[in-house]
Amino acid sequence: MSKTSSLFRTRKKRIYHLDDEKFYLAMKENCLFHYTHNKDYKRILDEAGFSPDDIKSYDDLAKIPFLPTLYFKHHKLLSLKKNHYIVKATSSGTSGKNVSLIGLTLSDLLRGWDMVRNVFAYHHLWSLKPHRYIIFGYQPHKGNDKAIAKTAHGFTFVSPARSKDYAIRWTKDGYKVDLDNLERKFIKYSKGRTPVRTLGFPAYTYFLLEQMKDKGIRLKMPKGSIITLGGGWKSFYKEKVDKETFYNLVNEVLGIDDKHVFEFFGAVEHPILYTDCRYHHFHIPNYARVIIRDIETLQPVKPGEVGLINLLTPMSKGTPLLSVMTDDLGILHEETCPCGEKSPYLEILGRSGLEDIKTCAAGAEELLKGSKS
Repeated sequence: MSKTSSLFRTRKKRIYHLDDEKFYLAMKENCLFHYTHNKDYKRILDEAGFSPDDIKSYDDLAKIPFLPTLYFKHHKLLSLKKNHYIVKATSSGTSGKNVSLIGLTLSDLLRGWDMVRNVFAYHHLWSLKPHRYIIFGYQPHKGNDKAIAKTAHGFTFVSPARSKDYAIRWTKDGYKVDLDNLERKFIKYSKGRTPVRTLGFPAYTYFLLEQMKDKGIRLKMPKGSIITLGGGWKSFYKEKVDKETFYNLVNEVLGIDDKHVFEFFGAVEHPILYTDCRYHHFHIPNYARVIIRDIETLQPVKPGEVGLINLLTPMSKGTPLLSVMTDDLGILHEETCPCGEKSPYLEILGRSGLEDIKTCAAGAEELLKGSKS
């Protein structure tokens, strides 16, 4: 078994017990693989004066040349021939411009499955009880390769699905936002016994709940219902509210307390599943590491300081995603969390404001704006 596959088989009870030695060895293995199989990645490392042999300890991981997410939006960086890829996922909007193309092999998907299985088990998200799914995102369509759509569709298999409803529905005229339909569904499902699970952009969830609140709608969703969020606020940062305000709104409109609200974090360029703890902190799992870098010097900063979020993982053989620089600002906290996990946790503050950055929610944002006009 490869060192990377061994890392991703971390048992569910130990996913937040960081093994730096195992992680560093998997990163070195993955770096060497891409260096020998991807001439463009080899050129990038060579021009930076870096070699996989320079990774001699865990501390050397910060020296791996990072690639900004913007790079993947303008360059294909696949390490294998086309027949090796099982899935090709994209980010960005509906226009097809500034799209990150990430190729995943069978071994990548198997490692991803090991990760998802254990993370969901740790957070008690698997269920044999049927649920109704309300997705604040795209309805699946054969022409939609966005990673966020694939992720949302996959989530509907975490428990048996009695029904699936989507905020962004496919019509003969393309994708259209229909939050009013989801309002009707919430009202209908609140009268039944089948619990509801949601997933999707928190901005969409917030906008619908505010709309329902303004109408005086107050519901009590069936026991076992949960709200799950993913994708961040993206360009809706001006409308973003603090977590306490958001959770209070969920409780007021749907009758679901914050113990049953879960948030996910990830990116097509960093396909790692971060799930918040009971206190809504994104603890770093053993499959990844996070470096916070100074926005001007790009040097690592101390824990507790603000900087750009640099994400590391050896997960993919299909695409060199070892070290990816986002345009998000964040803080890495090392203080003890009340949940009991000792793994550092990531606080995401929002976008840095860098230009020419398009996100996986960009197209959806335009659709939502159009629906409000």
